[in-house]
Amino acid sequence: MKKYFNTITIIMNTGKVKFFNESKGFGFIIDNESSKEYFVHITGLIDEIREDDEVTFDLKEGRKGLNAVNVKVV
Repeated sequence: MKKYFNTITIIMNTGKVKFFNESKGFGFIIDNESSKEYFVHITGLIDEIREDDEVTFDLKEGRKGLNAVNVKVV
């Protein structure tokens, strides 16, 4: 008897907050793996973030490219 199992690989993006303006509600995160810079809007935050915070995040297609969402402080 053969058994097959489905496996799911979850890739967690990690990065550092380059800039975040709380009053304007946006900023940028630099990905640790690729050094790419991603836009983050205040609506994509789970935790409050500040400049230089280490964070985890997901990526979602936005109007002008990929945006960081579900952002959490490590």
